[in-house]
Amino acid sequence: MNETTARRLTGLAGIAAATAFIVEVPLYFIYSGPPPDSNVLARLLIAMIALAFLIVFVTAFRELVKRVNPAYEWAGTMAFATGLVYATITLVSSGLEAGAVIAADHPIDPTITVSGTYILYGAIGRLILAVFLITVGYGICRTNLLPRWTGRSAYVLAGANLIFVPSLFFGNNPAHFYAANGWGTTALMGALLSYWLLALGISTYRSAARRAPTGSPALQY
Repeated sequence: MNETTARRLTGLAGIAAATAFIVEVPLYFIYSGPPPDSNVLARLLIAMIALAFLIVFVTAFRELVKRVNPAYEWAGTMAFATGLVYATITLVSSGLEAGAVIAADHPIDPTITVSGTYILYGAIGRLILAVFLITVGYGICRTNLLPRWTGRSAYVLAGANLIFVPSLFFGNNPAHFYAANGWGTTALMGALLSYWLLALGISTYRSAARRAPTGSPALQY
């Protein structure tokens, strides 16, 4: 895979993952009580599709960092590993929620009923995602493969995620901002990740047309 292909694949995968996440998040706020099964399963299906694209994104990002500056291949590999762990954790929580909804004989709210999942996509997910974002930001800033705002914004978003790691001490009421499954811990952080990933994907895809000539170590902005 050459650098141009890596940029295009990384960008397209990031845009696709972000779009799916953006579509998913509002589905959590349509119903005030336990939502119908169709709503829960639809949003979980969209999340699974988004996470599949995220796996493609982190794989292509590792290759892109390697192509731009081999000295920082380790940073691309760490971003790949932590991104894969985050996707796996979230897929497991989605599977547990879907199974509980399918098995129940009445509508349930899996964000409350399936107790283990909101720690997976809450505090645990926030910590792993913070490590992922720090690594992505470091890789971007050190290799100059994208505009510096993309790397710096990754650091800011990582800090925001770290703030929510202690949320597991604050109950399980999703209406509370800072609960283990609260709307700040999950929905807000998910929305911020979605729009950041969309901006990053667009910037990466557009950079393919402005890439440095063959033999040049990196793009300069």
